[in-house]
Amino acid sequence: MIIIDSNSTKSIYEQIYDEFVRLITTRVLKPDEKLPSVRELATTVRINPNTIQKAYKLLESKKFIYSIPGKGNFVAKNDKVVLAETKVIEENFKKDIRKLKKLGVGDDRIISLARETLKGDDYNATD
Repeated sequence: MIIIDSNSTKSIYEQIYDEFVRLITTRVLKPDEKLPSVRELATTVRINPNTIQKAYKLLESKKFIYSIPGKGNFVAKNDKVVLAETKVIEENFKKDIRKLKKLGVGDDRIISLARETLKGDDYNATD
């Protein structure tokens, strides 16, 4: 479910946050679905529970999840949050394309990169 890249420049809690955002925005995790407890996830991914808690707090502050004391953390129903996250990703994508253009990368190469990414092993239309 959650993949941690030990070689990433991102902190572990940011990677956990990003993974849950991906799972929520692609609807792998459904609204009101219960997330693993902090302890369960910490044991599964072999990460300090405080790191998991930090990621969950960030997810809650961004309204991707909500918590019920004594019951756990759940996926929020708010489609507006998903749309907002999609817009952020689209804007970052546009910025990256502009950066490539400034470096002299041609349109054909940029389109080719997009196609390669879409056809790659890391892309799954059901994700």
